This record gives sequence, C-alpha cells and structure tokens, in this order.
Amino acid sequence: MGIETLSEGTREKLMQVSVATLATALFKRGLRNQVIQDVRPVAPKGRNMVGPAFTLRYMPAREDRNQLAEFRNPDHPQRKAIETCPPGHVLVMDSRKDARAASAGDILITRLMVRGSAGVVTDGGFRDAAVIGGLDIPAYHNRPSSPTNLTLHEAIEINAPIGCGDVAVFPGDIVVGDDDSVIIIPAHLADEVAQEAFEMTAYEDFVVEQVKAGATIVGLYPATKEGNLEKFAAWRKDKGR
Repeated sequence: MGIETLSEGTREKLMQVSVATLATALFKRGLRNQVIQDVRPVAPKGRNMVGPAFTLRYMPAREDRNQLAEFRNPDHPQRKAIETCPPGHVLVMDSRKDARAASAGDILITRLMVRGSAGVVTDGGFRDAAVIGGLDIPAYHNRPSSPTNLTLHEAIEINAPIGCGDVAVFPGDIVVGDDDSVIIIPAHLADEVAQEAFEMTAYEDFVVEQVKAGATIVGLYPATKEGNLEKFAAWRKDKGR
C-alpha cells in the first residue's frame, strides 16, 4: 500500500486515533509486536504522523568503506533515500537500535520536510536533535546523538524490509505516530484497523466523560452492561460522533 492506495478516509481516521488504541485493534487480530520499541518523539507535535513506510537500512560500518568522502557520492544510500522518499511517506530507518552514532541531522531532515515527507523514524539517534524538534515534521528517535553515522553505521539498502525497534517494517506498511510512540500497521489491514480504532476512540471519549463524572469502570469499560451502550448511543447522537 503506497500513498496512492492509502485512502483519504483512512488517513483522516488514523490522524484522530492513538497508537495505544491501534495497538489494541491489532492485538485483536493476533498482532502483538507492532509498536516500535525505545523510540519517542524528538518533540511533541500535537498531531499524528501518518503515511506509508519508505525504508532505509544501516549495517555495521567498516573503516575502509566509511570515510567522510562517502558523502560526496550523490548515490550514497543515505542521501539518495532523502532525495527519493516520496511525498506523503514516512522514512523509517533501521539503525540497529544503536544511538551511539546519528542516523541523520537537521539538514537532511529539513530537506525531507521540504520534499513533503509525512515524517521520519529511526531506532537510533539524530544529531542536531533540538533543531529537528523545532521543524514542522514529526520525527522520532531513541535519543540525541552527535557523531556522524559513518563512524558506526553504513547506509546500505533502500526500500526493502527492515527491522526498526524490534518491529518488522515492509515498504508500504502504514506508519502512525502520536506524542507517545510509533506503530506499524500491515498495509492490507490499514482500512479495517483505522475504522475499528476510530469507533473505539469514540467510545473511549464517552468513557472518559463518564468516569470524570464519577461512574465506575465496571460494566462501562469494557461495555458489559447494555445500559451503558444505550447511554453511548445517545451521547454519540448528541456529539455528532
């Protein structure tokens, strides 16, 4: 599923649901390990990141292949990934869960932003993280990291299956990030999971109102009492949800 097959309706639904709710919807389908581990927003954006995955894989660097002169090569995979990631996609980088050397810095992420990327994720680190946090592009990493990636990582493969934070990511899978974390939705499940999560979110918003008003969670969350479903139907009609 690329950007051309991620419907606007599905994208809009995914913009309005949390990673936690999506994780529950995927768990119902037997998928337990879809949240990227040890990755968090460089800075909260107050909005979701949604888009198909475009991937970059790093491997351990070897000294004879990874000198600063490599960055002069216009076909260097890191540079090429920045210049070819399609607009609306999320660049997801397999940095071997190693933040000792940076996956990218603010200049490359700025270029990604200007080219229309929906966001960027690495299970390593970013250099110039404070600057990246101020950009108008959602960015997720493990922690700030100043050394260039060439010191420890070699960018080796573009848009192939990767592992990022212990999660399998295939090109075209749908990536959703909120102000907590990032989840990967297999492309063929995106439409149905988005719809279910959208419905779950409406009910959870109703539950929060009820709990704040003093209601017990017993019979309410989950909804095991019919009366609560009737209250929810009336609430939803009143709220236009």
